Amino acid sequence: MVNRFSYHSPKDDQQDRYERIREAMRELALDIASMCPPSRERSLAITKLEEASMWANASIARNE
Repeated sequence: MVNRFSYHSPKDDQQDRYERIREAMRELALDIASMCPPSRERSLAITKLEEASMWANASIARNE
């Protein structure tokens, strides 16, 4: 539980990997925003990308 609620400062190449994940998610979010009509479903798809980005980065931070 302590690990989940602790700050994990980036080490080694983690910062680069965080940014690569954010960039990939941002590109996909922009594609979704441009291809899908404004709707609850589009908003949810973008929200899920935000969540996926957060969890992917948390995986790196918490487990290395």
